[in-house]
Amino acid sequence: MSAAGLCAVVVVVFFMAFYLLHRYGDLRKQHRLVLLGTLLSWYLCFLIVFILPLDVSMTIYNQCIHDNSNHTPSETKGALSDSAPLQPSSVANVCVKPWSYIPHHVLPVFWRVVYWTSQFLTWLLLPFMQSYARSGAFSIVGKVKTALIENAIYYGTYLLIFICLLIYVSVHLKLRLTRSELQTISITAANTWGLFLLVLLLGYGLVEIPRSYWFSSSNSFLLAKTYFKVAKLATEKASAEEDLADVMEEVAVFNESVRFNHSLRTCVDTILTKCPIRYQEEMGRNPQSSHCEGASFPSKSGLIKLHEKVISAVQRHNQTHVQWSLLLDKAFHLEDIAKSQGSPVRVVNRTFSPNHLGWVRRFIYTPTVEWYWECAFRKTFCRLLAVLLSLLSVAVVWSECTFFSAQPILSLFAVFVQKAEQHYNYILIEIVCFVSILFMCVCVYSTVFRIRVFNYYHLVPHHQTDAYSLLFSGMLFCRLTPPLCLNFLGLIHLDSAISHQDRMQTSYTSIMGSMRLLPVISDGFYIYYPMLVVLLCIATIYKLGSRFLNLLGFYQFITDNEFTSELVDEGKELIRRERRIRQRAEDGQNRRWAWRERYRDLATSERSRANYSELDENSPETEMRTSVNRSNGNIEEQHTGLLQDNSGDNSFPNRRSVAGQYLSFSRSLKSLFDDV
Repeated sequence: MSAAGLCAVVVVVFFMAFYLLHRYGDLRKQHRLVLLGTLLSWYLCFLIVFILPLDVSMTIYNQCIHDNSNHTPSETKGALSDSAPLQPSSVANVCVKPWSYIPHHVLPVFWRVVYWTSQFLTWLLLPFMQSYARSGAFSIVGKVKTALIENAIYYGTYLLIFICLLIYVSVHLKLRLTRSELQTISITAANTWGLFLLVLLLGYGLVEIPRSYWFSSSNSFLLAKTYFKVAKLATEKASAEEDLADVMEEVAVFNESVRFNHSLRTCVDTILTKCPIRYQEEMGRNPQSSHCEGASFPSKSGLIKLHEKVISAVQRHNQTHVQWSLLLDKAFHLEDIAKSQGSPVRVVNRTFSPNHLGWVRRFIYTPTVEWYWECAFRKTFCRLLAVLLSLLSVAVVWSECTFFSAQPILSLFAVFVQKAEQHYNYILIEIVCFVSILFMCVCVYSTVFRIRVFNYYHLVPHHQTDAYSLLFSGMLFCRLTPPLCLNFLGLIHLDSAISHQDRMQTSYTSIMGSMRLLPVISDGFYIYYPMLVVLLCIATIYKLGSRFLNLLGFYQFITDNEFTSELVDEGKELIRRERRIRQRAEDGQNRRWAWRERYRDLATSERSRANYSELDENSPETEMRTSVNRSNGNIEEQHTGLLQDNSGDNSFPNRRSVAGQYLSFSRSLKSLFDDV
């Protein structure tokens, strides 16, 4: 790979990270520094995953050159004769440059910049920005002060524990703490913390991802789970609306108590700008009460806390409403699919047509194509994909439990890489490495996107994720990716600290330092702790975590649970009610549209008839008829009034003309009085 190829990978990974940020964050409303920090953290982590297979192939190529340079020609010839598939005539023919060749001085610099930038983000910048974005202070100085205090308390505790452990290690192992050794110990401590969390997330994802694809092949299962989510979200939505109403009442009290000439009025105005529009208009219509003159004024700290509550309540309210709308659309879609499965027409009949149809849905994903995909092919495709992912999960679990065995080699990924290394098939090496590490990353990162920690951390799509959750996800990515990469290198036996093999290290491992400095970590924790992934997988298979959360009151979808069936029935009733409401609204809108179209035609005919009447009044016959009518007195005036009331030709009852008069049921009677 030339420099242009490496740049292409860098650009593609950037757009992947940017797409995810656009999906979960709001690029127009959120702070630019928050978006930049999150984008940079996600981008660096994805970049490590995509570049590490290239580092592996380059390490194998450099090892080949090193081994052949240390052999005499006769030794090289004998070594080549032992491998049947390869019979090259010279060393140059054996050590062929891989297609992804990168100069040897590029990767060490690249890894050093990427790693230390990600560590600076996860331990210093992102936590500071997280506290800054969540602060309710009304000035930049106040937000910075709050962020510094919170981070000093939180990370001061970590620093104290690290110093104590550092003193213990230096005394117990009798180490002279040089700069390089101190750097290695710091990296080891960060990777140990990340590995502890990595195994928990990996054990959940290895089971849940294949199982989710297997169950998604059943439309009835998806529909029941959607009903369950609707019932839960309805409760959460009602709670969010109540919390918002309570907070708005508190804001209204402060708005009435703080006069416009008070020093805290600017703070109250700032809080009002964060409130929904309807509450702002309601507070603007209500004048300040005279009985609030003797009321005590709120303090600055009280307004800061109120500002935090307003931001949190409004964000939660918006999230629940967007999720509710999307969940209703999903439920309606699944119900339409269930009704169309036995249809002989083989067309998906949608109850509610989407408002905006893209060119893909208009020309490619037509109702007929949708029926064949949803009712014929999706079940088979999802189950085949679930079986393939299950095999990958079994391979990862087996390799995690056996990667420390160098002789014989039991790790499946190490076997595949070494077989490809014997034939110097660099493309196969990179494919095996990329597929395996990508699958592990999907298992870990998808769990990060799924988990929810009360109302503090929750990644919500469709631009509804708050700044705190975005930054927290960036911190998790930066802390999980380095130990994930080291664990993967151990699975393929390219980490000498774990495999204890005397071979060349990758450029990524070289910046980590020698993990053998701490034998307790390299020979103990890094080897035996990943074996716990087996227990976590078993617990996930039997849904022990979900059952425990059910006991605590955080209800999860479990098919054999009585409360789950009750929530499914409740969600079904809610969907029926929402379907009726939406259908009535759509029918009313269609009727109003039809009446507008008919009224537009009526108005057009009225304008044309008025123009004709104006021309008719200027004719000699009209003048003669007018004089005769004047001479006949009141009777003729009554006839003229009747003519005016029925001058329009209209067949639509109970409709008003442009002048505001009701139109008659019969046709125009003007021709009956032409001879009068």
